Amino acid sequence: MRFEPPIYSYIEKMTEVKLIEECRKGSETAYKMLVETYSKQMMGICYRYIGDEEIAKELLYDGFMKVFSFFHSFQYRGEGALKAWMSRIFINTALEYLRRSQNKIEEVPLDSIDDIDNIPEEVSAEMISNDEIMQMVTELPQGYRTVFNMYVVDELSHKEIALKLGINEVSSRSQLHRAKKMLADKIMDYLRRE
Repeated sequence: MRFEPPIYSYIEKMTEVKLIEECRKGSETAYKMLVETYSKQMMGICYRYIGDEEIAKELLYDGFMKVFSFFHSFQYRGEGALKAWMSRIFINTALEYLRRSQNKIEEVPLDSIDDIDNIPEEVSAEMISNDEIMQMVTELPQGYRTVFNMYVVDELSHKEIALKLGINEVSSRSQLHRAKKMLADKIMDYLRRE
């Protein structure tokens, strides 16, 4: 009996450029490697926006179908370009889902924003894990969570957020301020309990 190396042994050594090249050729092995390499990160994006694991899994599938369908339009611009391009696709897939499910972002007037209580400087990363913080983010109301993710995590401007969500910039800012306040309150509650 002859030993067969695992299917990914060749691709594991592939550079990002080679993986892109093989995906463009339609290689199923390359597609599998692409999914294996990026599925955890892309699932994280879906979950951050949706906050529901089952729906996030569905969006993960939908997002990869879009990636495969639009691979011909991908323009390589250096190391990390593939991940950035895919991230945009998955963010847009999550936002499309939110629009389809008619969960609109609530417009909140700027003058109704409470002052934000800052988290004390003595609070450190050792006191609360990133996983705990990300769980708290997923528990934010949908509008707050969406704007928070787009601004803080994905680094979009309020103008970009407003365009993507069909709201005005003032509402984007107010949603972000409320999200930060709510998140700070959740962190302080967590620290009091611990």
